Amino acid sequence: MHGFTDVDHQSDPTSWVAVLDRLGEEPFYQAYQRRVRELLSSSPGRHYLEVGAGTGASAVRLRDDHGVSVATVDHARTMSDAMRTRGLTECVVADAHHLPFLSRSFHGAWADRTLQHVADPHAAIRELVRVVRPGGRVVLADPDYDTQVLDIADQSLARSVLRFRADALLRNGTLAHQQAGLLAAQGLVDINVEARTLVVRSPTAVDNVLGLRSWAATAAEWGALDPAEARAFTEQFDDAVAAHRFTYAVTFFLTAATVN
Repeated sequence: MHGFTDVDHQSDPTSWVAVLDRLGEEPFYQAYQRRVRELLSSSPGRHYLEVGAGTGASAVRLRDDHGVSVATVDHARTMSDAMRTRGLTECVVADAHHLPFLSRSFHGAWADRTLQHVADPHAAIRELVRVVRPGGRVVLADPDYDTQVLDIADQSLARSVLRFRADALLRNGTLAHQQAGLLAAQGLVDINVEARTLVVRSPTAVDNVLGLRSWAATAAEWGALDPAEARAFTEQFDDAVAAHRFTYAVTFFLTAATVN
């Protein structure tokens, strides 16, 4: 159901590495991830943590660009192996809800597109805060699927399919706009929220990465959409592409705060 949370048990787990690599090549992802690293306010010689680090590409950039050391955590051994091939050495396979580090171990920590997948985001945030020293930064980045829009002829149908993506295909697909409040509840200060909107005009880009064209068929398989509506969605999707009207957008929230 939630692909990224069970990577090691997929039929081809290394395909997820390729998916994340494709995302990492997109200018939008490169730009917002650069901003995430900036929000950590890192200093040379300090120690940082990325939870849900995926292939470790962002951790490598933080290490190389800022002269810091970076530990990484991911639930999947497939991802940990990928990180090690990229030169990261502090790679731990662990649960974001129970980080295997002492309290106040790091000068900062971040989670990028991680909280949308975890079973208990409140517990994951508590753990992130626990392992960061006072004065250190915690940075969260996630898309908020409540902000999705898609231009096809039947907007009611589009909303139904996008709602399915937000509520059924992800554990916490609409959490991102609440992350500032969650950090405030943990006593963090200097909270900053920035929004970055991904606008996709190329259907290949979004479909290859997110599988957008298939969402309606999946909804029908799960009994959340009538099969006839699923077929209509696919037809209207293709019509929008042929007419050069295709537009999909979703907003990412970058939330940063200081441990008190």
